[in-house]
Amino acid sequence: MLGLLGKKIGMTQVFDENGRQTAVTVIEAGPIYVTQIKTKEKDGYNALQVAFGEEKKQRLNKPELGHFEKAGVEALKKVVEFPVEDPESYELGQEIKVDIFKEGQFIDVTGTSKGKGTAGIIKRHNESRGPMAHGSKFHRTPGARSASATPGRVVKGQRGPGRMGYERVTVQKLEVIRVDADRNLLLVKGGVPGPRKGFLSMKPSVKVSK
Repeated sequence: MLGLLGKKIGMTQVFDENGRQTAVTVIEAGPIYVTQIKTKEKDGYNALQVAFGEEKKQRLNKPELGHFEKAGVEALKKVVEFPVEDPESYELGQEIKVDIFKEGQFIDVTGTSKGKGTAGIIKRHNESRGPMAHGSKFHRTPGARSASATPGRVVKGQRGPGRMGYERVTVQKLEVIRVDADRNLLLVKGGVPGPRKGFLSMKPSVKVSK
């Protein structure tokens, strides 16, 4: 399923003909450019490699610049592959715009969530705190995480303090409220992962019955 790459602009609200308000996320979706065509005969699978976002040539090495020159496109920042059934129907350097999505369609949006830094178990895992009485010495610290003798170590997978956020997150089945092909803008219902200006990947939802 061919998708799009984009950048999160922010959130706003729109109103329908009945005056009902809907919170939406505004995404600068595309245009993307085909930088490589992969076929099952040559590469073992069918896919399109596409790129998005202008990039300074000084930030790319010679192999990357040569790859873009071969495709006939300018230096671009983000490169992603999308599996497709008919890669032969596309051309190198072809521009793909936001109008591949339609209003009312459902899509899956993938991005990197906001980083929250190092967090304790209460904020990170929503665990309960200890008693807050004067005699208590146990308020927000982690409790016992393993047995003493057997196995005598912390078993993998135990929850504890650590880095929170900055993870790859996919929000499924978001409705496309509006498509602005002239300005390459996509308005989707609800929130999407990541901060403003964060990169996003969008594709038709896998949970919608055909």
